Amino acid sequence: MADLERIAAENMAYYRALDEGATLRHHFRHADEDGGLWYIEAIADHGELIVIKQAELTSAGQLHRYSWEHLEDEHGGLTDQAIDPEEDPLKAITAEEFQRVWTR
Repeated sequence: MADLERIAAENMAYYRALDEGATLRHHFRHADEDGGLWYIEAIADHGELIVIKQAELTSAGQLHRYSWEHLEDEHGGLTDQAIDPEEDPLKAITAEEFQRVWTR
């Protein structure tokens, strides 16, 4: 169990450092097959776009938020996969649109 706790602490520290040190943020939206909307804030790290904040607005109107402060829960978690806007079905959005959902 100590290994899992150490890994969780390392992940949290990594995402926190990215979030606190970011100067340029990218924002995207994605509609899933169930009618939910995903809102993503990502930053570049070593040539990849890493998701540092993610909000899911379900088709039922529930909002689930994930970041270094809340990596996962029973509904899901912050993705650990880099995103590629060229290949992933993402739509670029403004920071304001992302923040409207994130702070809802």
